[in-house]
Amino acid sequence: MAQTEKIEGVVAQFENPATLIKAAQKMRDEGFRDWDTHSPFPVHGMDDAMGTPRTKLGWMVAMIAFCGTTGAYLLQWWTSAVDYPVVISGKPFNSVPAWVPVMFELSVLAAAFASVIGMLAFNMLPRYNHPVFNSENFVAKHMDDGFFVSVEATDAKFDQEKTVEFLASIGGSNIELLLADG
Repeated sequence: MAQTEKIEGVVAQFENPATLIKAAQKMRDEGFRDWDTHSPFPVHGMDDAMGTPRTKLGWMVAMIAFCGTTGAYLLQWWTSAVDYPVVISGKPFNSVPAWVPVMFELSVLAAAFASVIGMLAFNMLPRYNHPVFNSENFVAKHMDDGFFVSVEATDAKFDQEKTVEFLASIGGSNIELLLADG
């Protein structure tokens, strides 16, 4: 391995979901921040083990949906009661029950856009290639029977030798350096 290659991080394999959870707890307790776990299926309790806070996406979507509802109400109020007041079917100019379907639809539309855009932003996407896909062991096993922890070189605690030693001390095997695509 030439020293001119850029190191993107380190990946280590673990035996099963239980050892992966224990490793995640130790990674969290050690103070790593820019790391992730990889499993072929969801592992119950992994969010707590990693110390991942609850997402704020739901609150953001609710606020945007409320803005959609408010926007629909204001648009209909302005057009029906202020800009062009016409009596239709004997309804008053400010007929909120007649506006409910439009208010509902616009809130759903705004929430859908907020969900997609927020998910992409919170997940820092699009990211076209993650460094773990440069590991042959990871690519061969991550969809079938591999449980992995990856630490990115951008982590403040990342030190190539110390991180490899730490991953080995918590039960990691097949530890590989992740190199840039080149």
